Amino acid sequence: MSTGMWGAVRPYTGRLVLAAVAGTAAEVCGLGLVAAAAWLIARAAQQPTMAALSLAIVAVRGFALGKGGLRYVERLAGHDVALRALAELRGRVFDALAASPASSGTGRERAGERTGGRAGGRLRDGEALTRLVADVEAVQDLLLRCLLPTVAAAVCAAAGVAVTAWASPRAALVVAAGVLAAGLVLPLVAVARGGRAAARAAAARQVLAVRGLDVVEGAADLAMFGATGRFVAAADAAAADLERAERSMARLTGAVTAAGVVVQGMTALAAAWAAIGAGGDQVRVAVAALTALVAVEAVLPVAAAAQRLREVWPSYRRVTDLVAAPPAPSPARPRPVPPGPLAVELLGVSVVHPDSTAALRRVDLRIERGRRVAIVGASGAGKSTLLAAAAGHLAPTSGTVRLADHPLDAYAPAGLRAAVRGLTQDAHVFAGTLRANLLLARPDATDAQLATAARRARLTEVVQALPEGWDTMVGAGGVGLSGGQRQRLLLARALLSDPPVLLLDEPVEALDVACADEVVTDLLSAPGGGTLLLVTHRLAALRHADEVVVMDGGQIVQRGHHDELCARPGPYRDLWEAELLTA
Repeated sequence: MSTGMWGAVRPYTGRLVLAAVAGTAAEVCGLGLVAAAAWLIARAAQQPTMAALSLAIVAVRGFALGKGGLRYVERLAGHDVALRALAELRGRVFDALAASPASSGTGRERAGERTGGRAGGRLRDGEALTRLVADVEAVQDLLLRCLLPTVAAAVCAAAGVAVTAWASPRAALVVAAGVLAAGLVLPLVAVARGGRAAARAAAARQVLAVRGLDVVEGAADLAMFGATGRFVAAADAAAADLERAERSMARLTGAVTAAGVVVQGMTALAAAWAAIGAGGDQVRVAVAALTALVAVEAVLPVAAAAQRLREVWPSYRRVTDLVAAPPAPSPARPRPVPPGPLAVELLGVSVVHPDSTAALRRVDLRIERGRRVAIVGASGAGKSTLLAAAAGHLAPTSGTVRLADHPLDAYAPAGLRAAVRGLTQDAHVFAGTLRANLLLARPDATDAQLATAARRARLTEVVQALPEGWDTMVGAGGVGLSGGQRQRLLLARALLSDPPVLLLDEPVEALDVACADEVVTDLLSAPGGGTLLLVTHRLAALRHADEVVVMDGGQIVQRGHHDELCARPGPYRDLWEAELLTA
């Protein structure tokens, strides 16, 4: 196992060893139970004294009790290790996704996802979901269905050959051959024949996750552009591919299982024949035949383990590659982030997508500490990209972003994330209560701070109207809330964090016009707080902003106060007049 996987398991090595020992001992007890029972029955047929059978009777009872108890310990310890390691590994995968520059995206990039594109080489939402859920859960099978059964099978097979050798050395050779056929040849055949189907199933499973998420989360966008049928058809095709691959694997599993049963039966018969040919009595023949049966049965799960290993290997590689990826470079001696509002500056910042589309073109912008600046422009003008660059979520192709007069890479990533926060277009509502969703921004927030953030986001009336108030449960993604209620919840969470630099990307897009203008006015005119960068399409309340920055084609084309920009011809006045006409 790689460092990433081993790092998640290492704290629980003791439990893992306990599970392996208990599972192996349970298999050996099963072998001993059959061997002792075979000896007891065959010897009893010779009508010896009870004293001659007493040890075998005790052994049968002991092995029977030991097998059940040890199997319980193996299941308990094995699943305990797997679930603990799973939780640890999922946290590491989440951290790797969050820290990777490829996990960030701008509005334009997210729009590209909806139409099947992949911008900047970043993981699409469905791929990230696959890494975090399906891939991580598949990795646990390496422990429960691959590692532990293989260890137990190897020890039990060796014990079976040893017991058979006591009964008949010739029969032991037969059992060894049967064990190798069932425990080595069949797994190799299963891996060789099932490799292509397993790889196809893994790929189809990932494609289906992406296509399914496109259909579910992009339903509104797809309906708007008339692309719903095409994306549903793509999801159906991915599901059909997955079904064909899984049917192929099921047929192979059935064939391997049947072959294993045949090998088991033939080995038992051949072992009995070999013991008879060697002149063994009925006791030794019975022990050899039944022990051969159990020894081969113990290694039959190895074929399934090998097949499962081949199935989960792509998931394992994706997880370990992600966790082992080098973290974002951190300065040797990071600067502490100063308290209070901070100045933000972009110096010649350009962002060019892999398709050579320029999202930002040599942008120069300085926002002094504590200033409230609104950024406006048509869709695709580069507003969201500018926020992503300012937050350090998107590395500029050229130029420098500075925070408090120092480059972003002068600060530790954790300190930077704490200093520059806000509300992005892809902000997520988690399954839980309203209170829990808000406390994600500030776990130690008081009720008064919660109330203030809710009031500023116009969430208070929503909470009061719900039967359970702050304890109302919402589903993942905001299921149970309207679009406007979800938007208010996310805005309240951003306001509760109250960072030195607050970035808000379209925080009122789902609100009605009157409420949206009230919220924007409050954001721009309320005293205190940190430096604010606000992206919005609503212009009516921007007279309260310290400055308005107008963007077009990835460039800043105008900047100034609202009244000044309205007084002279230009893009801003065009936007203002268009809003007046639609008001």
